[in-house]
Amino acid sequence: MRRNKYNSCTKFRYRFFYLLLFYKSTILNFYSNGKLLITSEYLVLDGAKSLALPTKFGQNLCIKISDTCNRILTWNSIDNNGTKWFSCKMNTLSFAVVSSSDKKIALTLQQILLEVKKVNPKFLQFDYNINVTTNLTFNKNWGLGTSSTLINNIANWGNINAFDLQFKIFGGSAYDIACAQNNHPILYQLDTKNPKAKKIDFNPLFKEQLYFVYLNKKQNSRNAIEKYKKYNTNAKKPITEISNITNQISIEKSLINFEKLLKEHENIIAKVIDMQPIQKTLFKDYFGQIKSLGAWGGDFILATGNKDTVHYFKNKGFETVIPYSKIIL
Repeated sequence: MRRNKYNSCTKFRYRFFYLLLFYKSTILNFYSNGKLLITSEYLVLDGAKSLALPTKFGQNLCIKISDTCNRILTWNSIDNNGTKWFSCKMNTLSFAVVSSSDKKIALTLQQILLEVKKVNPKFLQFDYNINVTTNLTFNKNWGLGTSSTLINNIANWGNINAFDLQFKIFGGSAYDIACAQNNHPILYQLDTKNPKAKKIDFNPLFKEQLYFVYLNKKQNSRNAIEKYKKYNTNAKKPITEISNITNQISIEKSLINFEKLLKEHENIIAKVIDMQPIQKTLFKDYFGQIKSLGAWGGDFILATGNKDTVHYFKNKGFETVIPYSKIIL
Protein backbone atom coordinates (compact mmCIF):
# COMPACT_ATOMS: atom_id res chain seq x y z
CA MET A 1 0.00 0.00 0.00
CA ARG A 2 1.39 3.35 -1.02
CA ARG A 3 1.93 5.79 1.83
CA ASN A 4 1.41 9.52 1.41
CA LYS A 5 4.36 11.50 2.78
CA TYR A 6 2.12 13.83 4.79
CA ASN A 7 -1.17 12.01 5.44
CA SER A 8 0.03 8.63 6.67
CA CYS A 9 0.77 8.13 10.35
CA THR A 10 1.64 5.43 12.80
CA LYS A 11 -1.07 3.33 14.45
CA PHE A 12 -0.33 4.96 17.76
CA ARG A 13 -0.61 8.46 16.38
CA TYR A 14 -3.81 7.57 14.53
CA ARG A 15 -5.45 6.14 17.65
CA PHE A 16 -4.27 9.10 19.73
CA PHE A 17 -5.75 11.71 17.46
CA TYR A 18 -8.88 9.66 16.81
CA LEU A 19 -9.62 9.76 20.51
CA LEU A 20 -8.93 13.47 20.63
CA LEU A 21 -11.27 14.13 17.75
CA PHE A 22 -13.92 11.88 19.24
CA TYR A 23 -13.95 13.69 22.53
CA LYS A 24 -13.14 17.10 20.99
CA SER A 25 -11.06 17.83 24.05
CA THR A 26 -8.03 19.92 24.87
CA ILE A 27 -4.81 18.20 23.91
CA LEU A 28 -2.58 19.96 26.39
CA ASN A 29 -2.81 22.70 28.96
CA PHE A 30 0.20 24.40 30.55
CA TYR A 31 0.61 27.12 33.15
CA SER A 32 3.68 29.07 34.30
CA ASN A 33 4.16 31.53 37.16
CA GLY A 34 5.17 35.14 36.78
CA LYS A 35 8.20 36.53 38.61
CA LEU A 36 9.73 39.31 40.66
CA LEU A 37 13.48 39.64 41.18
CA ILE A 38 14.08 40.99 44.67
CA THR A 39 17.89 41.12 44.72
CA SER A 40 20.93 41.06 42.43
CA GLU A 41 19.40 42.81 39.43
CA TYR A 42 22.01 43.13 36.68
CA LEU A 43 24.67 41.28 38.70
CA VAL A 44 22.72 38.02 38.53
CA LEU A 45 24.00 37.90 34.93
CA ASP A 46 27.54 37.62 36.27
CA GLY A 47 26.88 34.94 38.88
CA ALA A 48 25.56 36.88 41.88
CA LYS A 49 23.10 34.98 44.03
CA SER A 50 19.59 36.39 43.78
CA LEU A 51 16.32 36.14 45.65
CA ALA A 52 13.43 35.60 43.22
CA LEU A 53 9.73 35.24 44.01
CA PRO A 54 7.13 33.47 41.83
CA THR A 55 3.87 35.39 41.66
CA LYS A 56 0.23 34.42 41.91
CA PHE A 57 -0.13 35.80 38.41
CA GLY A 58 1.05 33.89 35.34
CA GLN A 59 0.16 32.66 31.89
CA ASN A 60 -1.78 29.68 30.59
CA LEU A 61 -1.25 27.96 27.23
CA CYS A 62 -3.98 25.75 25.79
CA ILE A 63 -3.61 23.58 22.66
CA LYS A 64 -6.60 22.13 20.85
CA ILE A 65 -6.81 20.00 17.74
CA SER A 66 -9.12 20.71 14.83
CA ASP A 67 -10.92 18.14 12.70
CA THR A 68 -9.42 19.60 9.50
CA CYS A 69 -6.03 18.84 7.97
CA ASN A 70 -4.81 22.06 6.38
CA ARG A 71 -1.63 22.17 8.48
CA ILE A 72 -2.56 25.54 9.97
CA LEU A 73 -1.59 26.66 13.45
CA THR A 74 -3.90 29.40 14.70
CA TRP A 75 -2.52 31.41 17.59
CA ASN A 76 -4.45 33.81 19.82
CA SER A 77 -3.05 35.68 22.82
CA ILE A 78 -5.55 37.00 25.36
CA ASP A 79 -4.79 39.56 28.06
CA ASN A 80 -6.05 39.63 31.64
CA ASN A 81 -9.16 41.55 30.57
CA GLY A 82 -10.14 38.93 28.02
CA THR A 83 -9.04 41.06 25.07
CA LYS A 84 -7.12 39.55 22.16
CA TRP A 85 -3.81 41.41 21.89
CA PHE A 86 -2.06 39.21 19.32
CA SER A 87 -3.08 36.67 16.71
CA CYS A 88 -1.45 34.87 13.82
CA LYS A 89 -1.66 31.85 11.55
CA MET A 90 1.30 29.64 10.65
CA ASN A 91 2.03 26.49 8.73
CA THR A 92 2.40 23.63 11.24
CA LEU A 93 5.35 22.09 9.40
CA SER A 94 7.50 25.06 8.38
CA PHE A 95 6.03 27.66 10.76
CA ALA A 96 5.86 30.07 7.84
CA VAL A 97 3.67 33.00 8.86
CA VAL A 98 0.44 33.10 6.86
CA SER A 99 -1.02 36.17 8.58
CA SER A 100 -0.53 38.11 11.80
CA SER A 101 -1.70 41.13 13.75
CA ASP A 102 1.91 42.04 14.60
CA LYS A 103 4.73 40.96 12.30
CA LYS A 104 7.51 41.44 14.87
CA ILE A 105 5.79 39.30 17.49
CA ALA A 106 4.89 36.69 14.87
CA LEU A 107 8.53 36.38 13.78
CA THR A 108 9.65 35.98 17.39
CA LEU A 109 7.06 33.26 17.90
CA GLN A 110 8.21 31.61 14.69
CA GLN A 111 11.81 31.68 15.96
CA ILE A 112 10.74 30.02 19.22
CA LEU A 113 8.80 27.24 17.49
CA LEU A 114 11.59 26.61 14.97
CA GLU A 115 14.07 26.24 17.83
CA VAL A 116 11.77 23.75 19.57
CA LYS A 117 11.50 21.82 16.31
CA LYS A 118 15.27 21.88 15.93
CA VAL A 119 15.79 20.37 19.37
CA ASN A 120 12.83 18.01 19.14
CA PRO A 121 12.15 17.02 15.50
CA LYS A 122 9.03 15.12 16.61
CA PHE A 123 7.35 18.37 17.66
CA LEU A 124 4.10 18.88 15.68
CA GLN A 125 4.55 15.97 13.26
CA PHE A 126 0.99 15.73 12.00
CA ASP A 127 -1.40 17.35 9.56
CA TYR A 128 -4.34 18.41 11.73
CA ASN A 129 -4.95 22.09 12.32
CA ILE A 130 -3.90 23.31 15.76
CA ASN A 131 -5.51 26.08 17.78
CA VAL A 132 -3.34 27.64 20.47
CA THR A 133 -4.58 30.16 23.01
CA THR A 134 -2.54 31.92 25.67
CA ASN A 135 -4.20 33.67 28.61
CA LEU A 136 -2.41 36.15 30.86
CA THR A 137 -3.66 36.63 34.40
CA PHE A 138 -1.72 39.89 34.82
CA ASN A 139 -1.46 43.17 32.94
CA LYS A 140 1.04 42.52 30.16
CA ASN A 141 2.66 45.91 30.82
CA TRP A 142 3.61 44.94 34.36
CA GLY A 143 6.76 43.07 33.39
CA LEU A 144 5.91 39.96 35.40
CA GLY A 145 7.06 37.58 32.68
CA THR A 146 4.94 37.64 29.52
CA SER A 147 7.90 36.22 27.57
CA SER A 148 9.33 33.86 30.20
CA THR A 149 5.97 32.25 30.98
CA LEU A 150 5.45 31.76 27.24
CA ILE A 151 8.91 30.21 26.82
CA ASN A 152 8.37 27.84 29.73
CA ASN A 153 4.94 26.78 28.47
CA ILE A 154 6.15 26.18 24.91
CA ALA A 155 9.21 24.29 26.16
CA ASN A 156 6.92 22.01 28.19
CA TRP A 157 4.71 21.54 25.14
CA GLY A 158 7.73 20.65 23.01
CA ASN A 159 9.32 18.53 25.76
CA ILE A 160 12.60 20.44 25.72
CA ASN A 161 14.70 22.32 28.30
CA ALA A 162 13.13 25.73 29.01
CA PHE A 163 16.40 27.27 30.22
CA ASP A 164 18.14 26.36 26.96
CA LEU A 165 15.25 27.81 24.98
CA GLN A 166 15.32 31.04 27.00
CA PHE A 167 19.08 31.47 26.54
CA LYS A 168 18.76 30.82 22.81
CA ILE A 169 15.86 33.21 22.16
CA PHE A 170 16.06 36.00 24.74
CA GLY A 171 19.29 35.51 26.69
CA GLY A 172 19.40 37.01 30.17
CA SER A 173 19.91 35.14 33.43
CA ALA A 174 16.79 32.92 33.08
CA TYR A 175 15.85 33.45 36.74
CA ASP A 176 12.35 34.07 35.39
CA ILE A 177 12.25 30.52 33.99
CA ALA A 178 13.11 29.20 37.45
CA CYS A 179 10.20 31.22 38.87
CA ALA A 180 7.91 29.92 36.12
CA GLN A 181 8.69 26.38 37.28
CA ASN A 182 8.54 26.87 41.05
CA ASN A 183 5.76 27.57 43.53
CA HIS A 184 8.17 28.65 46.25
CA PRO A 185 10.64 31.51 46.75
CA ILE A 186 14.04 30.61 45.35
CA LEU A 187 17.69 31.53 45.58
CA TYR A 188 18.87 31.60 41.99
CA GLN A 189 22.40 31.70 40.64
CA LEU A 190 24.22 31.20 37.36
CA ASP A 191 27.14 28.95 38.30
CA THR A 192 29.54 29.03 35.34
CA LYS A 193 26.48 29.79 33.18
CA ASN A 194 24.55 26.81 34.60
CA PRO A 195 21.27 27.82 36.26
CA LYS A 196 20.78 26.72 39.85
CA ALA A 197 17.57 27.29 41.78
CA LYS A 198 17.15 26.42 45.45
CA LYS A 199 13.75 26.51 47.12
CA ILE A 200 13.77 28.44 50.38
CA ASP A 201 11.31 29.27 53.15
CA PHE A 202 11.12 33.03 52.63
CA ASN A 203 8.10 34.14 54.62
CA PRO A 204 9.04 37.40 56.38
CA LEU A 205 7.31 38.17 59.65
CA PHE A 206 6.81 41.73 58.38
CA LYS A 207 5.32 40.80 54.97
CA GLU A 208 2.19 42.83 55.76
CA GLN A 209 4.45 45.87 55.62
CA LEU A 210 5.76 45.08 52.11
CA TYR A 211 4.18 46.53 48.98
CA PHE A 212 4.88 46.27 45.26
CA VAL A 213 4.31 49.46 43.26
CA TYR A 214 4.04 49.61 39.47
CA LEU A 215 5.87 52.62 38.01
CA ASN A 216 3.48 53.05 35.06
CA LYS A 217 6.27 52.12 32.67
CA LYS A 218 7.24 48.75 31.23
CA GLN A 219 11.01 48.35 31.07
CA ASN A 220 12.64 46.46 28.19
CA SER A 221 14.81 43.88 29.96
CA ARG A 222 16.84 43.02 26.87
CA ASN A 223 17.77 46.64 26.28
CA ALA A 224 18.71 47.04 29.94
CA ILE A 225 20.90 43.94 29.78
CA GLU A 226 22.71 45.18 26.66
CA LYS A 227 23.32 48.56 28.28
CA TYR A 228 24.66 46.89 31.42
CA LYS A 229 27.02 44.66 29.43
CA LYS A 230 28.48 47.65 27.60
CA TYR A 231 28.90 49.80 30.68
CA ASN A 232 32.14 49.66 32.67
CA THR A 233 33.04 46.20 31.34
CA ASN A 234 36.50 46.19 32.94
CA ALA A 235 35.34 47.21 36.41
CA LYS A 236 35.41 44.69 39.22
CA LYS A 237 31.82 43.92 40.12
CA PRO A 238 30.70 43.37 43.73
CA ILE A 239 29.33 39.87 43.12
CA THR A 240 30.27 38.49 46.53
CA GLU A 241 28.96 41.53 48.36
CA ILE A 242 25.57 41.39 46.65
CA SER A 243 25.36 37.62 47.13
CA ASN A 244 25.98 38.09 50.86
CA ILE A 245 23.22 40.70 51.04
CA THR A 246 20.89 38.27 49.25
CA ASN A 247 21.65 35.59 51.84
CA GLN A 248 20.95 38.02 54.67
CA ILE A 249 17.74 39.36 53.16
CA SER A 250 16.43 35.84 52.61
CA ILE A 251 16.55 35.05 56.34
CA GLU A 252 16.09 38.49 57.93
CA LYS A 253 13.47 38.64 60.68
CA SER A 254 13.73 42.33 61.55
CA LEU A 255 12.08 44.96 59.34
CA ILE A 256 14.62 47.59 60.39
CA ASN A 257 17.54 45.39 59.35
CA PHE A 258 15.69 44.38 56.18
CA GLU A 259 15.37 48.06 55.23
CA LYS A 260 19.07 48.66 55.90
CA LEU A 261 19.95 45.75 53.59
CA LEU A 262 17.67 47.08 50.85
CA LYS A 263 19.30 50.50 51.07
CA GLU A 264 22.79 49.03 51.01
CA HIS A 265 21.84 46.94 47.98
CA GLU A 266 20.47 50.02 46.17
CA ASN A 267 23.65 52.00 46.79
CA ILE A 268 25.86 49.22 45.45
CA ILE A 269 23.87 48.74 42.24
CA ALA A 270 23.67 52.52 41.77
CA LYS A 271 27.46 52.64 41.55
CA VAL A 272 27.61 49.64 39.22
CA ILE A 273 25.17 51.08 36.65
CA ASP A 274 25.88 54.76 37.36
CA MET A 275 22.28 55.66 38.22
CA GLN A 276 20.65 57.27 41.22
CA PRO A 277 18.38 55.05 43.37
CA ILE A 278 14.75 55.77 42.58
CA GLN A 279 14.02 56.84 46.14
CA LYS A 280 16.42 59.75 45.68
CA THR A 281 14.98 60.79 42.33
CA LEU A 282 11.22 60.29 42.73
CA PHE A 283 10.35 59.53 46.34
CA LYS A 284 12.63 61.60 48.58
CA ASP A 285 9.83 62.23 51.06
CA TYR A 286 8.73 58.60 51.41
CA PHE A 287 8.76 57.36 55.01
CA GLY A 288 9.78 53.75 54.25
CA GLN A 289 12.53 52.12 52.21
CA ILE A 290 12.23 51.63 48.46
CA LYS A 291 14.13 49.23 46.22
CA SER A 292 14.07 48.87 42.44
CA LEU A 293 13.29 45.40 41.10
CA GLY A 294 14.77 44.12 37.86
CA ALA A 295 15.82 46.72 35.30
CA TRP A 296 15.90 50.14 36.96
CA GLY A 297 13.45 52.81 35.86
CA GLY A 298 10.37 50.73 35.17
CA ASP A 299 8.11 47.85 36.13
CA PHE A 300 7.80 47.34 39.91
CA ILE A 301 9.53 48.64 42.99
CA LEU A 302 9.43 47.14 46.49
CA ALA A 303 8.41 49.50 49.30
CA THR A 304 8.32 48.91 53.01
CA GLY A 305 5.53 50.81 54.70
CA ASN A 306 2.19 50.79 56.47
CA LYS A 307 -1.48 51.62 55.92
CA ASP A 308 -0.47 55.04 54.54
CA THR A 309 1.68 53.53 51.75
CA VAL A 310 -1.15 53.07 49.26
CA HIS A 311 -2.35 56.64 49.82
CA TYR A 312 1.18 58.03 49.37
CA PHE A 313 1.86 56.38 46.01
CA LYS A 314 -1.62 57.03 44.62
CA ASN A 315 -1.20 60.71 45.43
CA LYS A 316 1.98 60.54 43.34
CA GLY A 317 0.05 59.07 40.40
CA PHE A 318 0.96 55.41 40.90
CA GLU A 319 -2.35 53.60 41.11
CA THR A 320 -1.08 50.00 41.20
CA VAL A 321 0.06 49.30 44.77
CA ILE A 322 -0.17 45.61 45.65
CA PRO A 323 0.41 44.16 49.14
CA TYR A 324 2.89 41.29 49.36
CA SER A 325 0.24 38.64 50.12
CA LYS A 326 -1.82 39.63 47.05
CA ILE A 327 0.95 39.03 44.52
CA ILE A 328 3.51 36.55 45.90
CA LEU A 329 2.79 32.81 45.94
